[in-house]
Amino acid sequence: MASSAHAAPHAGAHHVDPRVAVPPTSPEETTNFLIGKHLKVGDNFWRAAAAFGVLTILGLIGFVMKLVGGVGDTVIWGYYAAMFSFIITTASAAPMVAIAPRMANAHWRRPISRAAELWSVVGLLSLLWFIPLLWVLPPLSDGRRSLWFFDMLKMPSYSPHIWASAAILGLVVTGLALVWMSSLPDFASLAKRAPAGSRHQRWAAWMARGWVGTSKQWFMLKHRMGILGALYFMMLIFVHFLISVDFLMTLIPGWIDALYPVTHAANALQAAAATMVLTAWVLRKFGGYEDYIGLDQIWGIGKLMFALSLLWFWFWFSSFNVYWYGRKPNELAVLELLIHGPYIWVFFAVFMLNFVIPLWTLVWNPVRHSLWGPPIIAVSVLVGTFLDRIRLFVAAYSVEGIGNPSYDKREMEPGHVPSTIMPEIWDVFIMLGAVGAIILVYMLAARLFPIVNFWEQRELQLYDQGHVQNHRGHVRVMGKSE
Repeated sequence: MASSAHAAPHAGAHHVDPRVAVPPTSPEETTNFLIGKHLKVGDNFWRAAAAFGVLTILGLIGFVMKLVGGVGDTVIWGYYAAMFSFIITTASAAPMVAIAPRMANAHWRRPISRAAELWSVVGLLSLLWFIPLLWVLPPLSDGRRSLWFFDMLKMPSYSPHIWASAAILGLVVTGLALVWMSSLPDFASLAKRAPAGSRHQRWAAWMARGWVGTSKQWFMLKHRMGILGALYFMMLIFVHFLISVDFLMTLIPGWIDALYPVTHAANALQAAAATMVLTAWVLRKFGGYEDYIGLDQIWGIGKLMFALSLLWFWFWFSSFNVYWYGRKPNELAVLELLIHGPYIWVFFAVFMLNFVIPLWTLVWNPVRHSLWGPPIIAVSVLVGTFLDRIRLFVAAYSVEGIGNPSYDKREMEPGHVPSTIMPEIWDVFIMLGAVGAIILVYMLAARLFPIVNFWEQRELQLYDQGHVQNHRGHVRVMGKSE
């Protein structure tokens, strides 16, 4: 990847390209700088946290008012379910931006690896958000449509609830273990360098768990991070499979699509890339990490976002093709409900924001190879993902008779699909609260874990052999890591 030569910005050296991050030259200087950034937080951080805290409170108010209406009417819980899906689509998938490049031994991801892993802490919010949905979704014994072999295998009537809960809990625990494991050396550094007796020093000493940096500890750290990363990826796909099937697809008569669970997970990877583009840009612009997060990171994630935008269209068109050419009445009803019926304008917006705009902007080098282009496109992708989850879940939860075995299937024939469900004031509160809670939990987690990895930056400086001319640009020469 093209880059410029290293220099020490603290010594007043000139940057060949101001967009490129140039960290301090010595590992010791790197550690001191990053520890200082972690220990010192400005007033703007707490002002922002207070603002997102207010949004979180609004979401709690909206949730309480929804509870007043009970959980028997699934129609009023459509927007709530959509926000749950939005959380696991964005925050819970963001750690993959650290996991996948680490497996590929991509060094550009080092400055943002911890920032990506830290999104797994937001999984605690998704776990709490999921609990009310367990009461909203009827058990299998009520005659609810399902892909589970309930009568044949004599399974418990709450089998979907049990397996989905276990999967989400496993995803959260794995994510927390991953971010803690990668932070062990950093906590040891914090315990030595933080002011003696301070809360930061006590917290770091407790979290370091006796880390001293022996060869055995480093060996176990690298291998356990690899195992946890692979396990997190498998659990993420499993969670999306269960949620997209039991809490979405089976609620609509005639919607039988073997490809959609993978589509739901692939869309999450696109949203994860967009989430991390914005995260990296905010850390560079407002966090003071411009010496570590630069064009390489923004560009690297932007290329992933471009590829996943193409994948978004492939998955959508593969499923749409089957229904369009099958043309059974129930299949046409599904297309009418989700695409060209009551949510047609939402679908057009999603199609533009998740596919057309990323495709025809990121394909241009001046846009993709910049610090402003990918963040703008990331906003487009996240807004499109937000609208897509509303389109799907609100439409699904508006179908009558989800738990009624005598439900008349003719209600889902073409021309008889449910009408558009517009958000109430409490739904707006819940949507604002979801966004506010996601960011608030992440900000608070950044106070517990260093948001930029100390030890990976030091390791990168040991591997870095400088830059050489390669055709029209400079490329970084890296020493062999293994």
